[in-house]
Amino acid sequence: MTRVEFFDQDGRITGFSCSGHSGYAEEGSDIVCASVSTAVKLAECTINDVLGERAKTRVKEDEARISLTLPATCENEEAVQAVLTGMMLTLCSLRDEYPDYIEVLEVSKDA
Repeated sequence: MTRVEFFDQDGRITGFSCSGHSGYAEEGSDIVCASVSTAVKLAECTINDVLGERAKTRVKEDEARISLTLPATCENEEAVQAVLTGMMLTLCSLRDEYPDYIEVLEVSKDA
């Protein structure tokens, strides 16, 4: 199962972590994994390459894990939050369609 955690601090999404393989189908044919990967890549590219922010991205291929952490402040905060909220809604929709293969969680981090 793929697990996606969105980190929230005082109402601000500060990043996410995505790990695991969905197990929906064989590697290369797994539409759930492909959908998650696309949403993750779209968010990362939009935040860093389009908006010019400096979010820290870590990939651990041996663990099938990717994480993104925003800096303490973003120049384009409203747009960054819109991108991450859109990603969360997209993945929640995917979870609703494939509940045995993906879980999406919001994790509160107190300041």
